[in-house]
Amino acid sequence: MPETVLILGASGRFGRAAATAFEQAGWHVVRFRRGRDTLAQASQGASVIVSGWNPAYPDWDQQVPALHAEVIAAAEASGATVILPGNVYVFGGDTPGPWSQNTPHAARNPLGRIRVELEAAYRACSAQVITLRAGDFLDTEASGNWFDAMLTAKLGKGKFIYPGRADIPHAWAYLPDLARAAVGLANLRAELPRYLDVPFAGYTLSGEELLAALNAHLSTPARLGQTSWLPLRLAAPFWPMGRCLLEMRYLWDRPHRLDGRLLQQLLPDFEPTPLQQALPRCLPSAVLKQGVSRPDGNAPGQLA
Repeated sequence: MPETVLILGASGRFGRAAATAFEQAGWHVVRFRRGRDTLAQASQGASVIVSGWNPAYPDWDQQVPALHAEVIAAAEASGATVILPGNVYVFGGDTPGPWSQNTPHAARNPLGRIRVELEAAYRACSAQVITLRAGDFLDTEASGNWFDAMLTAKLGKGKFIYPGRADIPHAWAYLPDLARAAVGLANLRAELPRYLDVPFAGYTLSGEELLAALNAHLSTPARLGQTSWLPLRLAAPFWPMGRCLLEMRYLWDRPHRLDGRLLQQLLPDFEPTPLQQALPRCLPSAVLKQGVSRPDGNAPGQLA
């Protein structure tokens, strides 16, 4: 009989990818239904809870602590292992890298502190928790992330718009690979400690390197352009999301990478998807050169 995983936020980026990966691995996947399910009931019988709830930035201070307190309570009551998708916000802008499971959580900005306190709550609880930490997502669907909403939104016009220094390394995670790693760690959970922080190295690429990799697939090669942050600065006093985006701008001007050695030790047979195979799956067919197709045949959306 297959084990059961409860996916919170199954319509979100990580939750959607995790649901697919667990199903492909033979797990029984239960997608939490807001407004219909209660977490206490839905978590009964689940071996693993994927904690994929992620409100919009402006709502983090009001919603994140309460949402994840519910997850912790459900996991402690049911005995389920929690898989928490982590990010790099906890490290702050002045922490030297590469960032690993041993790197101090030194963020001082508001969004970073919320994540620091969230992870501290999971670390202090009695449930088993696996934090799987990654950089920005490369998604196979247009989901409003930095890659599809900003960097590649104008590829159809021959423009690759980068929001920071294009000559420094930046951490990226291909979502299907990240989700497969989550399944691998879930299968291994009986051998793991009660709390474990696992960085997922993914791809470490400068903007220039990412553009060169993209151009190998594009029908019309794109040119590097820079994001203008002025509209955000002007809108920030009236637009909470704008203030949050400006707050996190430092990650585009701070070179960083994640240390993936722990994941390699835990899952030595894990094989990441080569970048040149992953990138076409993250782009709409309309911008790909003749002879290059999306392996799954599904375009993530049209680009301007």
